[in-house]
Parts: sequence; structure tokens; C-alpha cells
Amino acid sequence: MDILMWAWVGWLAVALICLVIELITLELTFLMLGAGSLVGMVASLTGLPLWAQIIIAAVAAALLLFLVRPSLLERLHRSGQGARTNVDAIAGLGGEVTKQFVRLVGEVTLTNGETWTARLSPVTRPRDLDVGERVVVTAVDGATLVIVPAER
Repeated sequence: MDILMWAWVGWLAVALICLVIELITLELTFLMLGAGSLVGMVASLTGLPLWAQIIIAAVAAALLLFLVRPSLLERLHRSGQGARTNVDAIAGLGGEVTKQFVRLVGEVTLTNGETWTARLSPVTRPRDLDVGERVVVTAVDGATLVIVPAER
């Protein structure tokens, strides 16, 4: 009976091992198993027999795996879908002409501080843009921005 008094240490060790594995895999499976182990530890601290602790921990882990984990994964994946990065984030940004456009090509500094070579979009009326004129990026073509003058 003396060994059952220290069963909570075993449950805590299993929970910590699951936590370490979760940090490596990042798929929330071992996090749920570790949480089930913590429930088993609480059952151990209440003095329940070992067979009851195992059943309680297994039921808790199964419930967490099948009820909580799917919704957490859905939220995790949904939160990252709307963020645009790199070149995709440049389309739609505003900027200012920093080098006069000659023959529809010049230089633009964007609102995020980046300086790019730019050319006037073919959908706009061809004209040269002056330094300081506001523009909006419509597309990125290689290392060149396609821009239109900003509406006033």
C-alpha cells in the first residue's frame, strides 16, 4: 500500500514526458494525454485505487482527444489563414514616388518603408509621375511593382 501513496509522482512524470513530446510534435495529441495524466494524478491524491486512477485518466484523455483537440486544431489553423505575408502583403499598399517616372518607370517608397522599382499599370492613362505623388500597388511582377496613381 505504501507504493500507492506515491502514485501521483508517476502520473506527474507521465504528464511531463507527454509535455516534452508535445513540444517536439506540436499536434496537441500528447498535450491531451498529459492532461489526462494530470487528472489521474488528482485521482491518486484523493486516495482512489490504482485501477480507478487508470480508468479515470484514460477516460479524461479520450474525452480531451475527441472533444477538445479537434476544436483547438480548427481554431489554430483558422487563425493563420487570413494573414498575408511577403509579396502577397504588398498588393494594395500605398506609397510615394521617390524618383520621377520617365517612360512609365520609376522608384517608389511604400508605407512599410521599402523602396522598389515600379512601373505604371497598363490600365491607367500613360503619363510620367512626379516625386512626392501618391500611388497604390496593384501587383508585383518579379522585382518590380505595378502601380496606379492614388485617387485624391
